[in-house]
Amino acid sequence: MTSTPTVLPPRRRAVFVSDVHLGSKHCHASELADFLAGLRCDRLYLVGDIVDLWWMAQRRARWGAPHNRVVEALHALRRAGTELVYVPGNHDRPIRRFCGLALPRMRVRRRMVHVTADGRRLLVTHGDDYDGITHFGGLQERFGDWLYYRILTGNQWLNRMRRLAGQRYWSLSEFLKRQSGAAERYIERFVNAGLDDARRRGLDGIVCGHIHRAALIQRDGLIYANDGDWVESLSALVEDPDGTLRLLSHTGETRALIAPRQHDQTTQQPRAA
Repeated sequence: MTSTPTVLPPRRRAVFVSDVHLGSKHCHASELADFLAGLRCDRLYLVGDIVDLWWMAQRRARWGAPHNRVVEALHALRRAGTELVYVPGNHDRPIRRFCGLALPRMRVRRRMVHVTADGRRLLVTHGDDYDGITHFGGLQERFGDWLYYRILTGNQWLNRMRRLAGQRYWSLSEFLKRQSGAAERYIERFVNAGLDDARRRGLDGIVCGHIHRAALIQRDGLIYANDGDWVESLSALVEDPDGTLRLLSHTGETRALIAPRQHDQTTQQPRAA
């Protein structure tokens, strides 16, 4: 009797994950742990809000076996040779005090420039630097934050019922945001702010998170890649060995793709921005 050969997952040159919010009420830690356990990659960028220190300081922390599995999966990747780069966000802001620190197979940086296999240079930053441009503040914004967390709670209950019925994950909160003209205008301001920043730095695009809206598009010759989150979209951005960029769902399905440029590849290393 012959045994079935083990099928290894595809090897990625780089993977970008953000807005996990470990320790908060709405984190999908189990799905992330499964995703990380199936990864083979050279470099993993943790693009901010990985541990929700803000939530844990303001509210009761939520931490259980799935959260421990996420930490264990990160350790396993590091032991397997994956380099970790941590770019802290606004919910894990205290970690920014350690920017510039280099640990074994892990670096902490305020922002980075990632160079793809085909030579495109992408700014890697969480995205909260653009809040001063995109947020208007006031009572309307505070009400929006309150409503958002209520919708996330509804999203959890809905997907518990969907799992019991054997149905796949579906984001109620993402659907509702797409129906809101105000939300869409805010996201457009954020996209423009990120692309303007990349353009001023003479780069080819930006990889970010922060707004919990996954996207992979090209606009005016620049790349806008938002790797999404593990609260609503359950997504990640990956780079294939040839420089192809893919936006993946938590089950590994390609949601969007940008093909590599057609010229000689480069082996430049990422650098701090």
